[in-house]
Amino acid sequence: MSSSVLLMSVSVDGFIAGPNDQPGNPGGDGFMRLHKWYEGPDGEFGRPEGPAGEIWDELNDTGAVVVGRRTAEQVDYYGGDHHGVPIFVLSRQPAPAAAQKYETVTFVTDIESAMAQAKAAAGDKDVLVHGAYTAQKALEAGVLDELQLDQVPVLFGRGLRLFDVLPQQIELEVARVIDTPAATHIRYRVRH
Repeated sequence: MSSSVLLMSVSVDGFIAGPNDQPGNPGGDGFMRLHKWYEGPDGEFGRPEGPAGEIWDELNDTGAVVVGRRTAEQVDYYGGDHHGVPIFVLSRQPAPAAAQKYETVTFVTDIESAMAQAKAAAGDKDVLVHGAYTAQKALEAGVLDELQLDQVPVLFGRGLRLFDVLPQQIELEVARVIDTPAATHIRYRVRH
């Protein structure tokens, strides 16, 4: 059975985006610092060497994506192609013209339906979850199974926090830790 997995790079102080996070500057100022661990052996963005490469492989083996509208808009809906899988956008508003041109992008109004549709589309593969708001809603609804947090050794001090507002305390259990000089990769299971 598939799991829904939030995959986010995060600063030690809990930020997933820097200041000035907006269209035209997705992720805000300094955002790429959170993703330097994704550098491959040639210094290009891609599969990192060593044990962190396993996380890249898992990301690219997911069968669907659930993402919030704000995140999706900032990256132009991944150009309609997030490693060749269906993309479900959580939004209370109808799809804008910019999204309608992508056949793989589906707008869904509630997190439970978005996750159910994504899991059906993913089959036996996991569902990749992106976005702070979407993660918070999925946790609140009890439909987020795991968190893959890649903690980068940097303090942003400001920007967008991953878990700014949660309705209650949520217990996690550590499933795996991969420690590298570029980041500490911790996979948690959500205790439902």
